[in-house]
Amino acid sequence: MYKLAIFAGTTEGRRLAELCAENRIEALVFTATEQGGELIVGSAVHTGRLTAEQMTGLIGGIPLVIDATHPYAREATANIRAACGVTKARYLRLLRESCPIVGESAADMDELVAKLNGCEDTVLSALGSKALDSLAEVKNARERMWLRLLPAEGIEERCAELGFDREKLLLERPPYSVERNIAHLKKSGASVLLTKESGRIGGYPEKAEAARSCGVRMLTLARPAEEGADFGKVWQMIKELEK
Repeated sequence: MYKLAIFAGTTEGRRLAELCAENRIEALVFTATEQGGELIVGSAVHTGRLTAEQMTGLIGGIPLVIDATHPYAREATANIRAACGVTKARYLRLLRESCPIVGESAADMDELVAKLNGCEDTVLSALGSKALDSLAEVKNARERMWLRLLPAEGIEERCAELGFDREKLLLERPPYSVERNIAHLKKSGASVLLTKESGRIGGYPEKAEAARSCGVRMLTLARPAEEGADFGKVWQMIKELEK
């Protein structure tokens, strides 16, 4: 029987899975993609996106569930919480260390789009593919919007269907250094950089420094408010299972 389940959609989640394997703590690890699953070594891994009902069937009997999904993965977190409510597993949210927001911020995508519709600036988005539907509502998006996205099957076609210019796609994988961010800003000619508050581990300081260096305005999508524990506290709680 597994001692815990880890929904590991982040670097912190993968590190937690590694520590469990190193300490011979049996954990069932979930990742949304096969690529994410390939990064997990030493633990049982389930790959693929899941509904709350599917999660419920998979975590039944597991006493502790760690939600180490991305800070902005609201749907995944809601499903994990719902599944834990059914199975009576203890739910624990692993919180990513935050960084002070640089420049402007928006509480949600509606506010962010409204801010963009209040200007005519060229924009580079580092918000990821989940923001595409909202960004398609930005006026003159085809002319103004550059998108930095993870390369994935069908992503170019989806962007084209939403009206974005394929020539304005930057398909690359992180990490992004300050120099790489600067190169992307210069290539796009953007005067606005869109980003999530992804913390130090998610490269937020590098994006902020690149924006400062290029004289570019930074617009940050603020994190949802959450309660939980940092990495050290979560790991300490896991070790308590062995006592």
